[in-house]
Amino acid sequence: MSGHLSKKGQASDLVERIAQLIKTRFEDESSGHDWHHIRRVWQLARQIAQREGANQEIVELGALVHDIADWKFHAGDDTVGPREAERLLVSEGAASSVIEQVVGIVASISYKGAGVKTAMTTLEGQCVQDADRLDAIGAIGIARCFAYGGHANRLMYDPDQPPVMHATAEAYKAAKGSSLNHFYEKLFLLKDRMNTETGKALAEQRHRYMEEFVAQFLEEWGAACV
Repeated sequence: MSGHLSKKGQASDLVERIAQLIKTRFEDESSGHDWHHIRRVWQLARQIAQREGANQEIVELGALVHDIADWKFHAGDDTVGPREAERLLVSEGAASSVIEQVVGIVASISYKGAGVKTAMTTLEGQCVQDADRLDAIGAIGIARCFAYGGHANRLMYDPDQPPVMHATAEAYKAAKGSSLNHFYEKLFLLKDRMNTETGKALAEQRHRYMEEFVAQFLEEWGAACV
């Protein structure tokens, strides 16, 4: 398994142990929130952290546990993730200062609606959040969007169902819109919500690719409905 910290010692051992536990837990997940998603976020977060000068250990651990208990799979309860992350880190002997910072990332990482601010207060959290959002856009983001839509029994597209710019986290969590609406309600908004200069630069091409995809999708949909 690749993904070792650049420095040696206890931190690297802790990261590798957590990575193995998360891999075992999520490798058969099929909604787009699987081990491969987590691993991509891990690697992207490392790259961003290196360029931005963030603490590598905190960033890597935050990336590895960021989806440990996503509210989408826990009846909208966004307190489960931080609790599970803390439990895992405590069980693996992480220092209390590390646990506090990583749990803070997990508690703040999720997108909660077009009208809801989800600001990260630390550079480490910003690196992880940017990496997670990068994996939600572009070609892989498109695939994950439709994978989750199928998992959640959502329509691929309904032209009579307009997108909704959710003003509250509660409204966003309760939404049952189509997968294509999700592009307007979240994915197209992420480029301008990147925190770091590295994240902003990496988001540009992925954003353009999504715009081209949706334009082609709607053109084909319209042609089939003539």
